[in-house]
Amino acid sequence: MLVTGAASGIGRACAQAFAAAGADVLVLDREPDGARAVADEVGGKALVADLSEPGALFDGGPLDGLDADIVVNNAGLQHVAPVQDFDPDRFGVILRVMVESPFRIARAVLPGMYDRGWGRFVHVSSVHGHRASAYKSAYVTAKHALEGLSKVLAVEGAAHGVTSSTICPGYVRTPLVEGQLADQAAAHGIPEEQVLNDVLLARTPVKRLIEPAEVAGLAVYLCGPGSASMSGSSYEMAGAWTAT
Repeated sequence: MLVTGAASGIGRACAQAFAAAGADVLVLDREPDGARAVADEVGGKALVADLSEPGALFDGGPLDGLDADIVVNNAGLQHVAPVQDFDPDRFGVILRVMVESPFRIARAVLPGMYDRGWGRFVHVSSVHGHRASAYKSAYVTAKHALEGLSKVLAVEGAAHGVTSSTICPGYVRTPLVEGQLADQAAAHGIPEEQVLNDVLLARTPVKRLIEPAEVAGLAVYLCGPGSASMSGSSYEMAGAWTAT
């Protein structure tokens, strides 16, 4: 199985959880030391690749010949800025990592899944795949697109024993979220210590960050016994955010 963005945060937790469930884990990340450390930790294999350059990953690149029966698309990044100030190049990078790369990975592994009559895609989306937030145009766009890609994979894969679903967490205790605090403080004109409660969790009734292991537990469940019909759906883990 493959986990992208697996050197830290949700990706690392998924690698740990799937390894504990008996999977042979391919740990993909652009950070060599982090990828190797997690691979060593879970008894898996590290694959160093930069998903911001998806065109170079196949046809002789590090993902040439990729095969996996389970794919957890987790890699992502964030940039916070108003649309009029948002760097177009940064916008493109975010979409390449979070939309084009999952598409290319699926394109590579689907033939093997179809031949075996079994496969699982779990895409770590976000509540931002269903809701918008200011200053996150690229991230929100990418997560909405990932939701659409997952549904197409679910429809096309149904006759071949392949499922595809998304997990849509709110704010998870990860380096990506922690790295937003200063940018959000600047964008909103408030002290950094106010960002967590006044911005990130403002619309969330359950006032706490989600732990990466919680997301990983749901990912394993979506690939386990009884998951054959759990396809084409989005599973929210957002502290009742969308209930308000």
